[in-house]
Amino acid sequence: MKIAIATGTRADWGLLSPVACALSRRPDCRVEILATNMHLSPLYGDTINEIVADGFGGCITRVEMPVGTNDPVGAVEAMAVCMTGMARALRELAPDLIVILGDRFEMLATATAALMLRVPIVHIAGGEISEGAVDDSIRHAITKMASLHLTATETYRRRVIAMGEEPGRVINTGAIGVYNILHTPLLSREELAASVGLPFRPDTLLVTYHPATLDSDDPAIRCRALLDALDRFPESDLIITYPNNDPRGRVIIDMIEAYGKANPERVRVIPSLGKLRYLSALRYVSAVVGNSSSGIVEVPSMGIPTVDIGIRQRGRLCSDSVIHCGDSAPEIAAAIAEALSPEGRARALTSPNPYSRPDTLDIMVDAITGTPPHILLSKKFHDISPS
Repeated sequence: MKIAIATGTRADWGLLSPVACALSRRPDCRVEILATNMHLSPLYGDTINEIVADGFGGCITRVEMPVGTNDPVGAVEAMAVCMTGMARALRELAPDLIVILGDRFEMLATATAALMLRVPIVHIAGGEISEGAVDDSIRHAITKMASLHLTATETYRRRVIAMGEEPGRVINTGAIGVYNILHTPLLSREELAASVGLPFRPDTLLVTYHPATLDSDDPAIRCRALLDALDRFPESDLIITYPNNDPRGRVIIDMIEAYGKANPERVRVIPSLGKLRYLSALRYVSAVVGNSSSGIVEVPSMGIPTVDIGIRQRGRLCSDSVIHCGDSAPEIAAAIAEALSPEGRARALTSPNPYSRPDTLDIMVDAITGTPPHILLSKKFHDISPS
């Protein structure tokens, strides 16, 4: 079976890499990687090198697309370029199926190309809700184009079925990111400190802030509030990573870079930590701050609090270790103070993670390899019987 795996960002490859590795070890599978968007950009850290380092250098197809999209029209134009490139790549590779994760705009372009070329789609992480971003609608659109669904919780499985997908093709696997945390050998504190350039003192924070694409306010205003809140914790070292290249995201990069230069003694701004450094950092920081889905899905399994800012992740299931707050500096500062308090730390150590399953990777690989691709070419709408 020839399996294509599409990836556009540091985040989705960090999740997909163990799936790709497990599939590539099987004698009955051949894995091809379709790399696009941020992976191909020096601005975002040339993260295609992480794919090469994971052993896939000989099976990468690069699909170029513009990455400097700072407005919705630019994003649409980039999607058009990506869709054309993906169609050509899929025609050349002729895979038996394609694996797509999540809800990014380049993945909508990829799914559309696969649909038109009749390449069955396996969709990971459908059924989730993130009301503050266009990603929410994109995720559901990909669900309707896909034929096999690997969801992160039973609630999400039921939601995908409610969208008309056949129950036998919707499988609750747990979240692959949680599996990665529990099965990846991590760097020591000394190794990570040397790599990042910070000592990881008590109360170190890991910060990632993306534009909330359905927010009516300027991301610059939101980011300024976050930075003002961080100023209230002068004893905390900060690792700040770049946002994704969502529309209106470039201003955030400029602001956090300026903030890092103004606070060189305690702030490191890093475009991409990569999977190993990111997961290792979760072992040694005291809390995660921002509005990334990782703070909701993966971070609770490390026993540390998450401060979830604003509307971007609104609607997701979450652990009690996640502290939701508004967008103003006082609200963010109060949430960080709660996260760093003895009560916040204790709650994070004992709160279960609803996304955790011990056998996630095995379930995913078995589902992908155990489903004959030809049966995925047609779909029937599953009606919910009235109660």
